Amino acid sequence: MEAGRHELEGSTLTLCTIRNGVSGSLRRNASSPSVLSTALAAAVPDGICSEMADRLAVAHDASHFLLTPQAVVTPTRTEQVAALMRACQQLGMGLTFRSGGTSLSGQAVTEGILVDTRRHFGRIEVLDDGARVRVGPGATLRQVNARLAPYSRKLGPDPASESACTIGGVVANNSSGMACGTKFNSYRTLDSMILVLPSGTTIDTGQPDAAERLRVNEPDLYAGLAKLRDRICGDPSSVASIRRQYSIKNTMGYGLNAFVDYREPVDILSHVIIGSEGTLAFVAEVTFTTISLPGHEATALLVFDDLPTAMGHLPELAENQPATVELLDAASLHIAQKVLKRSSPLHDLTIGSHAAFLVEYQDDSEISLGARVADAGRLVSAFPLAISSELTKDAKARAELWHMRKGLYASVASARPPGTNVLLEDIAVPIEEVADTCEGLVKLFERHGYADNIIFGHAKDGNLHFTLNERLTSTTAPPRYQAFTEDLVDLVLSKAGSLKAEHGTGRMMAPFVRRQFGDELYEVMVRLKQLCDPHGLLSPGVVITDDPLEHTRNFKITPVADPEVDRCVECGFCEPVCPSRSLTITPRQRIVLRREMIRAEAGGDQALVEHLRHRFEYDGLSTCAADGMCQVACPVEIDTGQLVKHLRSEKLSRAEEWAWEKAARNWGSVTRAASLALDVASHAPVPVVIGSLSAARAALGPDRVPLWAPDLPSGG
Repeated sequence: MEAGRHELEGSTLTLCTIRNGVSGSLRRNASSPSVLSTALAAAVPDGICSEMADRLAVAHDASHFLLTPQAVVTPTRTEQVAALMRACQQLGMGLTFRSGGTSLSGQAVTEGILVDTRRHFGRIEVLDDGARVRVGPGATLRQVNARLAPYSRKLGPDPASESACTIGGVVANNSSGMACGTKFNSYRTLDSMILVLPSGTTIDTGQPDAAERLRVNEPDLYAGLAKLRDRICGDPSSVASIRRQYSIKNTMGYGLNAFVDYREPVDILSHVIIGSEGTLAFVAEVTFTTISLPGHEATALLVFDDLPTAMGHLPELAENQPATVELLDAASLHIAQKVLKRSSPLHDLTIGSHAAFLVEYQDDSEISLGARVADAGRLVSAFPLAISSELTKDAKARAELWHMRKGLYASVASARPPGTNVLLEDIAVPIEEVADTCEGLVKLFERHGYADNIIFGHAKDGNLHFTLNERLTSTTAPPRYQAFTEDLVDLVLSKAGSLKAEHGTGRMMAPFVRRQFGDELYEVMVRLKQLCDPHGLLSPGVVITDDPLEHTRNFKITPVADPEVDRCVECGFCEPVCPSRSLTITPRQRIVLRREMIRAEAGGDQALVEHLRHRFEYDGLSTCAADGMCQVACPVEIDTGQLVKHLRSEKLSRAEEWAWEKAARNWGSVTRAASLALDVASHAPVPVVIGSLSAARAALGPDRVPLWAPDLPSGG
């Protein structure tokens, strides 16, 4: 391996440019790694990680894309983010923001600078008795909702990844979820935000002078937004297209509905940044209006003989206004049978071509909910259901149903063959097109040879999710996947749908934004990107790209590593509960580094293997609590602690195994002996104790003999 491989690599930097009006990237000779490191450190002192182990550990997110950053930067405050943007602009280096890393479309991976916004931007401040909440991008959705719960309030977006996804990602992707729809997403519940533009300008849209500050500090941007607004609003066909496109869930491209919904450029800017996936500005803080936390719920699983029958009753069911109508196809019901208890009526059903809706009604009042349940019961009683079903208010029964629904993706992922990837996609179509779209998806699966797929999603929103099992042996997409994607685009757009409903455009659908919106609105998006980010600094290749094959490159190859962790889909759900997450690395990153070692060995890069092994010794093994908390949070119930215990045991000699087994079987005696040793050490001369232990550590090894210091207490 060439010198410097483990540091900022090579003598080339990524120069982000605007080619033909669209952000892209090219390579050129540039400053040495030391110049880059110095420039970054000047912007963010003590916040630069450049060793290969650090870069590889955070390179992976929940998507099937993989790029390795040249450095990982962890700023502590907004001013450092602004300085970092200016430094990267001078260096010609692309910059990507990352918080929870639960994104599925490749928007959070980069070969430039990766900025960790989770560690130091987790502020949560409840305002107005819970009517509003001010949060940083690093706080998880669940943390915010936990703070709002005493006020009987919650955030509007409700993605299934709430335990791990952060506010930064929720805003960047305009995430929605099961009950959110288009009414309570980030766009609709935004109060104000503090944003940092690529120029380094910081704007607090909640301040009375925000519009004037934008006009004075960013005159070209201010004028350009007004001009785009007039361009759109002066074209009836553009307005009609935008109204149609955003009448359903739609996270393709930029949120052009902001130009129709708002007049003032600062309001347009703040709302168009929502869903922009970190390509226009950094959101340092956001204030939301909250919604009432439903105090009472009733849930039922409605099973029909087949999908067409279910879809035939979807419009009248949606008109009854339940909070959720979740679709489960026949393959999903097979999974449900394995998850639900034997007492469930579903277990007595021989599943053929059945389909189901998981329906829930919510209300603040128990009396009002009772009336709604009675009304819904009369409606459902007329449905030709395959098994009897009633709306239940029982908390345990409801929790079981939702555990089944939220675990569908995980169940498919855990059952996949080792070494394969599960790709989770989402689309949206008008509700009257859902049945035909489902039928079209099934035909596409058959045509392109995909098996073991499931179709599920938020039916009342016309939002469908589906999975594909793909064995990726190259970083370039297989031909059948490319062909499938082209056919998928044709199918969805023929139904007047959106190619992305809630997972974001990312790299996955960036080449198809023009096809969905048409030339005129696409050119508006390109101009918007130029106005906000004239140097193409933020996340090149995401949302807007001039590469028609962007979605086929830089795929993640998942090697077979360990039986304990081969089911991992790198979703990151484990990270918020990991005790070592702020000290070294997380369970996801432990698994990632194991896979990277295998990849390095397969590629014959022995120097990288040794580097990763050396770092893994402390980061991966010594600092893992091995407490199993990761298993509690993991959707496929992986206990990374078991892997760590297994790897630790491989290092032990037979004598050490025997000694530790004896200690475990006589732990009371061991702890009493340790307590006595602390008593003796606290009364003995300090030089004698330290000298004796130092000699023992030198002879037996520092991992076998503990280090004592005078500030340790005596035995308890």
